[in-house]
Amino acid sequence: MNRYPIWKYLLILIVVALGFLYAAPNLYKPDPAVQISGQSSAMEIGESVLEEAQEALDEAGIEYFGGEVGEKAVLLRLDSVEDQLPAKRVIQESLGHSDYVVALNLASTTPEWLADLGASPMKLGLDLAGGVHFLMEVDTATIVRTNMEGYVQDVKAKLRAADARYRSVQLEDDREIVARFRTGELRNKAVSTMRKEFPELQITEAGRGDNLEVRATLSEQEVKQLEDYAVTQNLTTLRNRVNELGVAEPIVQRQGRNRIVVELPGVQDTAEAKRIIGKTANLEYRMEARPDTLVTNKEYFEYRNEQQRQAYGGAWLERKVIIKGDRVTNARVGYDESGLPQVNITLDARGGELMHRATWKNVGRRMGTLFIESRFEPETVVDDQGNETVVQKRTDVKKIISLATVQSALGRQFRITGLDSAAEAQELALLLRAGALAAPMYFVEERVIGPSLGADNIQVGVKSVQIGLLAVLVFMLLFYRVFGLAANIALAVNLVLLVAVMSILGATLTLPGIAGIVLTVGMAVDANVLIFSRIREELRNGMPPQTAISAGFDNAYSTIVDANITTLIVAVILYAIGSGPVQGFAVTLSIGILTSMFSAIMGTRALINLFYGGRRVQKLWI
Repeated sequence: MNRYPIWKYLLILIVVALGFLYAAPNLYKPDPAVQISGQSSAMEIGESVLEEAQEALDEAGIEYFGGEVGEKAVLLRLDSVEDQLPAKRVIQESLGHSDYVVALNLASTTPEWLADLGASPMKLGLDLAGGVHFLMEVDTATIVRTNMEGYVQDVKAKLRAADARYRSVQLEDDREIVARFRTGELRNKAVSTMRKEFPELQITEAGRGDNLEVRATLSEQEVKQLEDYAVTQNLTTLRNRVNELGVAEPIVQRQGRNRIVVELPGVQDTAEAKRIIGKTANLEYRMEARPDTLVTNKEYFEYRNEQQRQAYGGAWLERKVIIKGDRVTNARVGYDESGLPQVNITLDARGGELMHRATWKNVGRRMGTLFIESRFEPETVVDDQGNETVVQKRTDVKKIISLATVQSALGRQFRITGLDSAAEAQELALLLRAGALAAPMYFVEERVIGPSLGADNIQVGVKSVQIGLLAVLVFMLLFYRVFGLAANIALAVNLVLLVAVMSILGATLTLPGIAGIVLTVGMAVDANVLIFSRIREELRNGMPPQTAISAGFDNAYSTIVDANITTLIVAVILYAIGSGPVQGFAVTLSIGILTSMFSAIMGTRALINLFYGGRRVQKLWI
């Protein structure tokens, strides 16, 4: 009686060994570091970049060690967290701002043999070991200008339809449409038409003689609505992009009129996060210009692919845009017949209609796919008094991804080819799938919150776990003797398994998560208390020791399962409807419930069976 078969002991040993293996990386503290990567995932970073960054740090007197060149990034490890920001500034000034992303990072010190097995340390939240904090400002003036440019075309069309002949219609100061007329009669007709067709515009008359003007501006209410739309749309897009990055428990929220706060706890690759989040990427589809097309109706663009750019330079495309990336509803990475990467695009109904109409009329011509990036780079401006101000200068980079012949009329689904690598295809698909930004954004503030900021939280959290664990260990030893020792060993294994599972799943540990661990300690012992109390009761009723052990474990099993399942249901509900810290607590509690059931039921019984199983026992130390 009370003997486990060999396979059960082996199963428990394997689970415990894997638990210790995957919990081990948490013993290695990461190094503060600065990471350098390219603006594009297809860009290669080599030894020359590392050497230039090292020279810049040497000149600035900043200590570093362990320079590493990876596939897409260079990593420089620093001696202290305080050196990260100065090192970042020095490297940025040395390399320039346009081609590289310089970001703060925490470099893993996990041994290579552990990393090869897929073991990695548990992620810690901003309140414990920090993460990345971005403050971004939405360039709301751009969306106002874009809308006004659209109004210019609409106003021209309506005036022509009303036979209100104008001398010119143009946008001034990005916010005011000015239409000029030769006679008062034409101007009056234009004012009547514009007030009827565009009630959201504020119309005023100006000018004299044969230079009569009609000026139209958006009302403050309309401007505010456009700005709110831009910020709200960007907020949604950022959340989608963060979700695509797989960040646990992110915080993406609005701050003030046109700013957005992004906090990414436990992020390892901050450079990748910064590039994906901060990039304003979009697509445009245009037909290739014919040889006889007027210069005013076409534009010249370079190829994005380095080989194509060296071979062909670029191509002339029509100024007229067929569709933009905001019509994309889905984008997935695939491979063509030659095994080269491509992005499979799905458009919305309107986008499919426009694409079909354009390609149906132009079968046999080539259509270009333009990739558009809006970058904001800091620029120092000096005024008349000599005061320096850092402003964000916007640069739009438009390059051709592909220029392919239209074989037949396209519909809602088609593909983009001509990409350099699978990584570039993945990045493009991510940006399109996450949605286009309604207006460009630039980084106002970037902070990596290191362990020092959460030192008090860590100290208090660890102390609470230590006190709770010590109290439970002493209680179990005093009340249950040998059985208490078995329960304490199982409890220690349970904590290791909990940390291991959280590390494997990539869950983020926060301060409320530590509270979940403390609660798990109590709940794990609670199961053993139920079992041991039942064994005592059976012994008082005169049952033999071996029979009492078997009856105690068997009869308490259903009670333990019921109690843990009800708690697990509550934890799942908390995770489903909660956010941030509440979800952190729910995740830790859920994992702790599952590991405690394993350790309390199988682990403790295995130890008791080793102590007493298959032997003639006269008295139990319980």
